[in-house]
Amino acid sequence: MRALITGITGFVGKHLEKQLIAEGAEVFGTSRNSFIQNRYYQIDLLNKENIIKLINEVKPTHIFHLAGMSNVKNSWIDISKIIEVNTIGTVNLLEAIYKVDNGIRILTIGSSEEYGKVTNIDKKITEETSIRPVTPYGISKAAVSMLIKQFQQGYGMDIIHLRPFNHIGPGQKLGFVTTDFAYQIALINKGVINTNKIVVGNLEAVRDFTDVRDIVKAYYLIALHGKAGEIYNVCSGNGIKVQKILEMLLSFSKNKEIKIEIDPEKNRPSDLPYYVGDYKKLNHITNWEPIISLKKSLNDIYNYWNLLQ
Repeated sequence: MRALITGITGFVGKHLEKQLIAEGAEVFGTSRNSFIQNRYYQIDLLNKENIIKLINEVKPTHIFHLAGMSNVKNSWIDISKIIEVNTIGTVNLLEAIYKVDNGIRILTIGSSEEYGKVTNIDKKITEETSIRPVTPYGISKAAVSMLIKQFQQGYGMDIIHLRPFNHIGPGQKLGFVTTDFAYQIALINKGVINTNKIVVGNLEAVRDFTDVRDIVKAYYLIALHGKAGEIYNVCSGNGIKVQKILEMLLSFSKNKEIKIEIDPEKNRPSDLPYYVGDYKKLNHITNWEPIISLKKSLNDIYNYWNLLQ
């Protein structure tokens, strides 16, 4: 495998690079950052001609398209930007690939946010669940999932679309629930801030969390065994209250007197009470299943922030 990862310097990109190298793949990557190392290329996916030049130079057999804006809450701040980066950027990439080499296998990374306002909130979400996105981020990714059908059926391109649910792990930036909790607890334990209180949003929501190191294994296996034109959920299949996530992270803290403050401003305008996926379709073709426990994931996240402070 000669792999090109767009967004290789991001949270998932770094883990995917490590996974692919461990599998014996030759790995290249793109980033918007100015710091470029060997096999990394600085590129703007809104510039189609530069993408064509890159594909001609790298000649990948597989492209993992991770680049884009990923913070759901922040997607409300600049809606046009997230549509441009996530949707138009992907269209540019697909058109460039079609012009250069129609045989490249492409994995577009979507999101569980594409499902949006599910009608049966007590059942696990499958790939057959209707998509009804309610956030700009979800809309940007849902548009991509519809576009891949057009490119695959209309142009015969080898494209697979993935819908990961909440993925967590060490190295994830702030703005996501587990990192925000762990970061605040670490600051208190290190005495960096003069408070004994952390501020949180909705703790009653039930969500599906999977370690990023399991997620990237699934991406690799789908790249090998997935069927063109198909969509696959990547998730744990287990729901847990955000309250329990917080309790587990607090159990790692030496300071046992930390108080919790609920801030309604941290709630998202479209929060649903239950959002859990089903990965049977993925398991059927790859035998993949998550193996890293939630406790280990959270402990690794906490230690990551604790060591940084």
